[in-house]
Amino acid sequence: MSIAPIVQSVTVALPPQKAFDVFATQMGRWWKPGMTVGAKPHVEIVIEPNPGGRWFERDMDGAETDWGKVIAWDPPQRLLLAWQLDATFKHDPDLVTELEITFDGRPDGSTRVTLEHRNLERFGPTAQKVADSLAGGWPGLMQLFAEFAQLETAK
Repeated sequence: MSIAPIVQSVTVALPPQKAFDVFATQMGRWWKPGMTVGAKPHVEIVIEPNPGGRWFERDMDGAETDWGKVIAWDPPQRLLLAWQLDATFKHDPDLVTELEITFDGRPDGSTRVTLEHRNLERFGPTAQKVADSLAGGWPGLMQLFAEFAQLETAK
């Protein structure tokens, strides 16, 4: 069974490099509080800036919960992440769906940021249910990113 990727795009009034930096290095600041997988709310979400790097959250006690890993770190055009959370949103190192985020600079200096979450059929028998859940979450998260990026524009 094949499931169509989830694709969400927003345009932010930042050049590609700044949009990439805000997305990848400040994720913990724009990600919705309580919408993470650790036992306690996150204080930081880290994407290590190199292929093979970890993608994880850290809570106020320093506990870390893995989300996945970096497949490709290609600023300012592209970030490719391995989403390694299973159908119950627990880390599974043997499961990989992919998040590709692209940063397309526009003539007016803005950037179109597109997130594609693909290979969703890898969730197995619950794949459609998980895909539906993710399809309901990504639009709100991308909107939070766009709103945070707007604040960065003012700086």
